[in-house]
Amino acid sequence: MMNETAMDRQAVFADYERARRTFHDLLDNATEADLARPTRGTRWTNEQLLWHMFFGFLVVRVLLVLVRVFTRLPRSAGEVFARALNAATRPFDWVNYVGPCGAVKVFGPRLTSATFDRVIGSLHRRLVAESDSGLARGMHFPVRWDPFFQDFMTLADIYGYPTRHFDFHRRQLTLDGEVS
Repeated sequence: MMNETAMDRQAVFADYERARRTFHDLLDNATEADLARPTRGTRWTNEQLLWHMFFGFLVVRVLLVLVRVFTRLPRSAGEVFARALNAATRPFDWVNYVGPCGAVKVFGPRLTSATFDRVIGSLHRRLVAESDSGLARGMHFPVRWDPFFQDFMTLADIYGYPTRHFDFHRRQLTLDGEVS
């Protein structure tokens, strides 16, 4: 969990920019055959996994809203919500899998790339506008949904989430031609 009082915003911005550059490099240098190749340890193709990596940034915008809503409610509401989501892990896993399968057919690499830039810009602007006390607000999360979700996460934690998710999945790509 992030230190609630001393979030290094510049480090988060640098991580976002690194992920943005990496994402563009991966898409710009991938052939159709590269994108269609299976990944390491997932059922997705490289293109589908790249979209899922982008989605990690996209979902942060929703998580920020959820935290703002749940911090206005009794803490027990967030605990109940997280337990309910944990109970729904199986359908979530299915949606989490099929989402990128369909999204790549709609978005394609070029639109995904442009949308990724807009999402990074949006997160950057939102983080600039956050107060330190706002970054300390948090709620309970469904830990069964993602290995990077913790039982309780602050807004600072959420801003740091997408690059950890991105880096983890980056290692599963086989754009180098090697499938294990």
